[in-house]
Amino acid sequence: MTTALSITGESPSFDLRALAATLRAQGVGAPDTVSLKPLSGGQSNPTFRIEGAAVPCVLRKRPGGQLQPSAHAIDREYRVMKALEGSGVPVPGMIGYFDDESIVGTPFYLMEYVDGRVLVDQSLPGMTPVERREIYLEMNRVMAALHDVDIVASGLADFGKSGNYFARQIGRWSRQCREATLPVSADMLRLMDWLPEQVPGDDETTLVHGDYRLDNLVFHPHEPRVIAVLDWELSTLGHPAADFAYHCMSWRIPADLWRGIAGLDLSGLGIPEEAEYIGRYETATGRSVREHWEFYLAYNLFRMAAILHGIGERAHQGNAAAADAVATAAKAAPLAAIGWQCAQTFEKTRR
Repeated sequence: MTTALSITGESPSFDLRALAATLRAQGVGAPDTVSLKPLSGGQSNPTFRIEGAAVPCVLRKRPGGQLQPSAHAIDREYRVMKALEGSGVPVPGMIGYFDDESIVGTPFYLMEYVDGRVLVDQSLPGMTPVERREIYLEMNRVMAALHDVDIVASGLADFGKSGNYFARQIGRWSRQCREATLPVSADMLRLMDWLPEQVPGDDETTLVHGDYRLDNLVFHPHEPRVIAVLDWELSTLGHPAADFAYHCMSWRIPADLWRGIAGLDLSGLGIPEEAEYIGRYETATGRSVREHWEFYLAYNLFRMAAILHGIGERAHQGNAAAADAVATAAKAAPLAAIGWQCAQTFEKTRR
């Protein structure tokens, strides 16, 4: 039987017969024609929806070319989602991981396609205040469940280093900034000096997502319920407060700057105020994050500024893939400025 392959957009190096055989071997079937449709989003790992299979599924692969050894570790993505199946953290069903590069050119995995809503604008236009509130509280609930995952029972105790998370991360991003040829802002320099001296002593290690935000969640088509958490490429073991505060940066970032809701009429929109949102998380997890909250925010805003500064560095060297790399990198200094404001607020609360 001859199988035809239809690929919308850029054509990757697929061995059609091998892919069809793999689909059949995994019980998802492969008819005479298989259509691969690239899925849009911010993923750095090429992702395709396979249409025509008996079970709607998604293929996610490592990019081709020369890559850093630890980059684009899709085996880790597969491992963590497989470990979370049946837990309180909704993930797509994993079909299989394959390191045979002869099939699609690089290692890849297959997972079930989750049909739902991916919401991008955090102001949730078109919704009622009640609907917005329900969406936000559901995001909070799922993140609390994520940080309560038993890493030993789930087989993830060796998924990353335990302890000293903030110090390691601050050192990593500070080194990247200092090694860059593009100058960093004065606020970034201040944060690089300030953060290492303020690391809280409440060390804790849990599973962290690393990029938990609205548009990395799939909601039920009609209900305010998360049916899948996606994009686990930054997941590791780390401090839960760092992960939660990353998610909450949007309360401090102006809507006209980047992925923020600061300055919006949150009460009128039905979106919980930051203090309530923190309280919900603390109640659900039994953790207290308020004491060092401004530090956690300052750290995350510095980390994000460093990431964006790195994008600018690559653009300066001609290595940035995204067309808007320069504009994205320009947001580093404003984010660092907000981070330094958080640092100053933290100082005042400690006096």
